[in-house]
Amino acid sequence: FLILRLFVLGVFLTCTYTAKEATKKTKKPKLYVPQIDCDVKAGKIINPEFIAKCPPGCQDVKYRVYGTDIYASFSSVCNAAIHSGIIDNTGGKILVQKVAGHSGYRGSFSNGVRSLSLPRWRESFLVSEGKPRKGVTYPSTLEYSSSKSTAVKSGNVNVPTGDAVRKEYQTTPVPTPATPMATTTPTPTTTTTDPSTTVPRPTTTPATTRTTAAAAKTRPGLHRVREMAFRGTSTSASNGSILRHNTGVQRQEPVATFQRAAGSPAHLVVETDSWKPGLSLFDTGFSSKEELNQKPRESISQGNQNCKVDLSFLMDGSWSIGKRRFQLQKRFLGNVAQALGIGSAGPLMGIVQYGDDPSTEFNLKTYVNSKDLRNAIEKIQQKGGLSNVGKALSFVNKNFFLDANGNRGGAPNVVVVVVDGWPTDRVEEASRLARESGINIFFVTVEAAAQSEKQNVVEANFVDKAVCRTSGFYSINVPSWFSLHKVVQPLVKRVCDTDRLVCSKTCLNSADIGFVIDGSSSVGTSNFRTVLQFVANISKEFEISDTDTRVGAVQYTYEQRLEFSFDKYSTKQDVLNAIKRISYWSGGTSTGAAISYASEQLFSKSKPNKRKIMILITDGRSYDDVSMPAMAAHQNGVIAYSIGVAWAAPDELEAIASDPAKEHSFFVDEFDHLYRYVNQLIQNICTEFNSQPRN
Repeated sequence: FLILRLFVLGVFLTCTYTAKEATKKTKKPKLYVPQIDCDVKAGKIINPEFIAKCPPGCQDVKYRVYGTDIYASFSSVCNAAIHSGIIDNTGGKILVQKVAGHSGYRGSFSNGVRSLSLPRWRESFLVSEGKPRKGVTYPSTLEYSSSKSTAVKSGNVNVPTGDAVRKEYQTTPVPTPATPMATTTPTPTTTTTDPSTTVPRPTTTPATTRTTAAAAKTRPGLHRVREMAFRGTSTSASNGSILRHNTGVQRQEPVATFQRAAGSPAHLVVETDSWKPGLSLFDTGFSSKEELNQKPRESISQGNQNCKVDLSFLMDGSWSIGKRRFQLQKRFLGNVAQALGIGSAGPLMGIVQYGDDPSTEFNLKTYVNSKDLRNAIEKIQQKGGLSNVGKALSFVNKNFFLDANGNRGGAPNVVVVVVDGWPTDRVEEASRLARESGINIFFVTVEAAAQSEKQNVVEANFVDKAVCRTSGFYSINVPSWFSLHKVVQPLVKRVCDTDRLVCSKTCLNSADIGFVIDGSSSVGTSNFRTVLQFVANISKEFEISDTDTRVGAVQYTYEQRLEFSFDKYSTKQDVLNAIKRISYWSGGTSTGAAISYASEQLFSKSKPNKRKIMILITDGRSYDDVSMPAMAAHQNGVIAYSIGVAWAAPDELEAIASDPAKEHSFFVDEFDHLYRYVNQLIQNICTEFNSQPRN
């Protein structure tokens, strides 16, 4: 018996040892995680998806971040991770995924980091916890790309093609599953690649025609809405009376029968790209569903071509209106659609209904004539709930004006908010982000708060905090729902006055940019071509046309030469070709005279509604005074940026630059480093634009 027990024990120990050895053999190889610096931007890393380690101390204002949840690719990767809450200032591992460029990035304050807003950028990225996704192999070597263009051939100046110089920095040895590798000395290698092939585009799928916001907690705050039997999961509500708080006035209105259809899983829409739920790293908070039995469009109208706008109406579906007033609102929207003259070459109109949560009734491309649109408006059912206008504005800013939903790009984006009394949430921040995305916000307030009701308003002066300008042009107050029909024509006239839709103007489409280029002998032919590449790289980031941003150029030595004026070229390609044709002059350096010449020959011919931006590039001290000509240009409204190279004098650069000089002047030690300031210059131009007063 003792021998038998010893035999069993021996077999057990043998099996245990064998199992441990098998476990050792099948143990997964350790993932080597490369470390990145705080100032590394996502756009500098070629890899479309990677895990990296951020060092401590990246929570600093000098590491700029653009966006919320989804970030522009020239944001600091590590500070964006802190903003999103993935890591804190002690650093840590993060997972980064590149995604498509976005039509607008929302700034916000989160986790001690203030991110900035931006109208658009060509590439975006998402950050999440630094854990590898199943089935994905992550690089232990990150490939870095400089923005520096390829060398320009002698003879003709080549406009930058976007080719990038790829540098591979091997921070750790690359592991293989079976065999550990010996440590090697990091050595950078250089190859060339087209950045358009480095980030894969996601699969495009048709956009849904109706989106419904997911249920959210009701914000606290008084409102003249009765929280009666309408709340909860009940699919119908009994007829009842809806009261105004603190007034004693009773609205005897039967409440519309209300039924909410089940929503489909949430998904994220980025411009024209729809992402599968399993791949989304964050949730928009909204779900979408297809509208049932939607009829195809019967006819296409050209529409009123004098009113080409992309228009979203936010209709109030809250219970405070009641059934009859909701019908009056639908009649008003139908009359507006008729007066606008809906059509493919004129105005297009979609509708978002809001209550507790917003939902798209139909988007811009669903109906392209007034008759079909009016018929669709008549079929809209009331949602009920509170009047969460701020939530609706955030939804529209993020989800409505997308190419997939019919947004045309060249047409101004306009939102008209119809609200019964006052909103039940705050609108200021959501409105600011929408305006910075180029959306013109109008408010039609019906039956505004009486003096005795103002104590119940969640946000005082909410209209002035929301609209595009506080001049009164963007707001209409209607004393009664029964008077709403009287403002159809005044509203249509304002919406169609595209010259006054100033919120359509962004930092990228509303400037006259004049380049003042040093062509002195000290620059040299090769460096002059590098300067032209720098000028082209800046120009191609702007929306160039005769009504958007315009570009002009002056070259100077002792003398000055107008290379081309603001009204010479009206397309981006024509401007880039003109930059390519500029020939090197050679001579002395009279920068002061060049500034005066640019003021007379370029900026005196700027359009009144354009921001005048001068970008001066020089490599040495001027033979004449620069302070007086620069001061005169500043007084005439010219915003001056100075870029100095090599022997440029810092005191002159500061004198040329607008205040504050540190935001408007830059210095590089050699011409080949000019490319480093393309993104920074555009960021500063946009930051300055977004800080303009709204009166």
